[in-house]
Amino acid sequence: MSGETDLQKLLSGMRPELMPGRYVFTVVEAGIPPGLTPVVTVAEQEGLTLVVPLEDADEAGLAYDYVAAWITLRIHSALNAVGLTASVAQELADAGLSCNVVAGFHHDHLFVPYERAAEAAALLENLARRSI
Repeated sequence: MSGETDLQKLLSGMRPELMPGRYVFTVVEAGIPPGLTPVVTVAEQEGLTLVVPLEDADEAGLAYDYVAAWITLRIHSALNAVGLTASVAQELADAGLSCNVVAGFHHDHLFVPYERAAEAAALLENLARRSI
């Protein structure tokens, strides 16, 4: 059940998948509003961060200021793998793209500026090809 740890295999096999939709980061203090299904939650001292589809945030009246695209790296990366996040973030940083990374048990998920989603996915696909 453990994932891949070899960096070359992780990079060459990451198969970035651009998920449909626009996503936003928002913060709530009193728990998840009824009817809202976040794709990510992070508990912080300042409140509960939610990543939700933009339309859901608008419908719930939640504030946000960053609209992102969601890219999933479709390789089962081990939680103790070294270098995947750094390599991916560096590739995007070199192109002037911000990248917010969330690690799930099976995959890494990247949230990048929505208006540059196709560019980000292409950069990651190119990184994967160069890593073979």
